[in-house]
Amino acid sequence: MSTYAANGRRHLHPSQSPLRTLYIGVTNDLSRRIWEHREGVGSQFCRKYGVHRLVYYEEHEDISFAIHREKRLKKYHRQWKINLIEGFNPTWTDLYETWNC
Repeated sequence: MSTYAANGRRHLHPSQSPLRTLYIGVTNDLSRRIWEHREGVGSQFCRKYGVHRLVYYEEHEDISFAIHREKRLKKYHRQWKINLIEGFNPTWTDLYETWNC
C-alpha cells in the first residue's frame, strides 16, 4: 500500500496484467500509483506479474473505509471480482488513459 496524505481522496484500485492477474491496492494518488506499476517501481507483485492496467477503481473519503474495503475484496472469489469489474468496465479498457488527473 502507498503512503497517505490528507487530500481527501482515497482510491481502491484493482489492476490487471495481460494474463488477467488481479491486484488490489489502496492509494491517495491513483495517477502516481499506476505510473509506478507501469514503470516497475510499484509492488514486487506487480513487477513479477506485469500488473499495470487500471480496470476498476473506487473513491472513498475515509482511509479506514478504503482499507476495510480492500481487505474485504481480497477475500472474495476471483469470479466475484471479475463480475464487479465487468459491471464497471465491461471491456476491461485501461482506465488510466482516460483518468482525470
